[in-house]
Amino acid sequence: MKINTEKRKLTLKKVVNLDPVKLDRRTVVREIQDDFFILIGLCLYAFGWTGFFLPAEITTGGVTGIGALLRYATGIPAIMPMTYFGINALLLVFAIRIFGFKFSFKTICCVILMTFLLAFLQSVITKPLVNSEAFMSCILGGAICGCGIGIVINYKGSTGGTDIIALIINKYYHISIGKAMLICDVLIISSSYLIFQSVDKIVYGLVAMAASSYAVDMVINGARQSEQFMIFSEKYDLIATEINKLHRGCTVLDGVGWYTQKGVKVIVVLVKKSEALTIMRIVNDIDPTAFISQCMTRGVYGEGFGALKV
Repeated sequence: MKINTEKRKLTLKKVVNLDPVKLDRRTVVREIQDDFFILIGLCLYAFGWTGFFLPAEITTGGVTGIGALLRYATGIPAIMPMTYFGINALLLVFAIRIFGFKFSFKTICCVILMTFLLAFLQSVITKPLVNSEAFMSCILGGAICGCGIGIVINYKGSTGGTDIIALIINKYYHISIGKAMLICDVLIISSSYLIFQSVDKIVYGLVAMAASSYAVDMVINGARQSEQFMIFSEKYDLIATEINKLHRGCTVLDGVGWYTQKGVKVIVVLVKKSEALTIMRIVNDIDPTAFISQCMTRGVYGEGFGALKV
C-alpha cells in the first residue's frame, strides 16, 4: 500500500507542475493580460459615454448616470468624473468593511482609471459623433458601453457603482443582485425627468440600458456558446467516423432502451455553435431515423474549445 501511495504521489507531481517559479511566472502573465483587457474595456465604456451618451444628453443607470445627470443640470463637464469617483469611494468604504479589501482592490483600481478616462475623453471629444440622432446614439453608445463592461467582467474587473449597492442589498435582504441593479438603474434613468421634463429622455435611457445589457451578455456568453448532441442510432459507428473527420471528438456510450429492453449506442458530441448544422446534416445523410437530442451549453473548456480559466 505504501509503495502504491508513493507511486501515486510521484505521478501527481509529474502531471501537475508544482514548480513555484513557473507558477509565479504564469500568475504574473495572467494578471498582466487581465489588467490589459480590463483597461481596454474601461476605455470602451468611457468612449461610449463621452462619444454618444453625453452629447445626446442621454442617461443610463449606474453611478456614471448620476454624474451625467449632475453635469446636465449644472453644465460643468468636470462634475461627472468627480461625482463618479466620490460616490464610488463612499461605496467602496462600505464594501471593504463588508466584503474585505481583497474583493475591492481591483474595483478601486478600475474606479481610479475610469475617473481619469472620463475626464480625459471629455476634453478630447468636443463634438457629437452622431449629429441629431438620439436613437442612434442610444444604440451605438449602449453597444460600446456594454462591450466594455463585458470585457471588464470577463477579466475579473468591476466598474463599481450599482454593482456594489446590489451586492450589499443582496447580502442583507432576499433580493437578487440582478433585480437590485435593475431597480437602481431604472430609478436613476427616471430621475432625468426632473432635469429635462421629457419622457423621451427616459425612453432613450431605457433603450440604451437594454442595448448595453444585450451587449454585455453577448460578450460574456456569446463566445462560450456551444452545442451538445446526444445521437441514438444503430449506425453509430458510421456517424462517429464522419464526426471525427471534422477533427471533432465524440464519445460512444452504452445504453438500454427500457421500453424495448434492447441495447443501444449513444453518441455524445460537443461542437461549436457554427458546427451544429454540419452535425445535423451528417446524421440526416447516414440515418434519417436517428433520435437526436440537442441543447445549448456554455463554458465548454478543453482541447478544441476555450482554455480553462481559473
